Amino acid sequence: MGRYVIRRLLQMIPVFFGATLLIFLMVNVMGDPVAGLCGDRKCDPATAMQLKKEFGLDKPVWQQYLTYMGNVFTGDFGTAFNGQKVTELMSAAFPVTIRLTIVAIVFEIVIGISLGVLTGLRRGRPIDTVVLLVTLVVISVPTFVTGLVLQLVLGVQWGVIKPSVSSEAPFNELLVPGLVLASVSLAYVTRLTRTSIAENRRADYVRTAIAKGLPRRRVITRHLLRNSLIPVVTFIGTDVGALMGGAIVTERIFNIHGVGFQLYQGILRQSTQTVVGFVTVLVLVFLVANLIVDLLYAVLDPRIRYA
Repeated sequence: MGRYVIRRLLQMIPVFFGATLLIFLMVNVMGDPVAGLCGDRKCDPATAMQLKKEFGLDKPVWQQYLTYMGNVFTGDFGTAFNGQKVTELMSAAFPVTIRLTIVAIVFEIVIGISLGVLTGLRRGRPIDTVVLLVTLVVISVPTFVTGLVLQLVLGVQWGVIKPSVSSEAPFNELLVPGLVLASVSLAYVTRLTRTSIAENRRADYVRTAIAKGLPRRRVITRHLLRNSLIPVVTFIGTDVGALMGGAIVTERIFNIHGVGFQLYQGILRQSTQTVVGFVTVLVLVFLVANLIVDLLYAVLDPRIRYA
């Protein structure tokens, strides 16, 4: 296990550099960031040159990338075009998005897996058909439509929630935004769990456990569920990074100043340091989440061993 973890950590190094380089190049081809600093009027050449020199934009892209990565390893993610440190933006944004992601993941695990197990054990029955139709509708409806409808109905018409989340963004105010963020993933988790449960239910080891006279609950939890959760855990693990980076729409609807909000502002203002800094951290989150998922395989299925 230890050698496997070390090998995976070494494999993460080129992936990390490759992903950050790709993002750095993509952000740099979006346009001239200095032009956005001067508003509608074009910057005069002297001002533009001074700004480029101040932010290191007068150097070749490869040199900018090497300088940036060298600063990252010292904890310096650069300065945004408004003069604020990117690390300060991160310290304010990431805790909010982490709380939002936790709420979304809890909804996925509790509701998605529960409905998946329920429908997988009752495949072909009315409840199975209803859940499949509902999840299909949820997948088909865009997230911004779901968010706006819930905000209008629950926030404006019924007054159950605040239409806009406060700057502190406590967990109780993030329940509905978390449900909106998790809605599509929750539907996929439900359908994936249902399919896995239905397939493994006919496996030999389940029939053997039933033939031994084991209680139904033990057969489901100790044998059927643990083996069926492997593809579900894979999906949820990869979904962590996607939820944190893909929360732009949800955070815009509910006025949540998290990672998605800062990424949107950074792209809008063509702030290279902000966008690349936040995406760099998201790449690390995605890599760590995938490593944890791989290690969880051996916990769920003892037959899996790592050399």
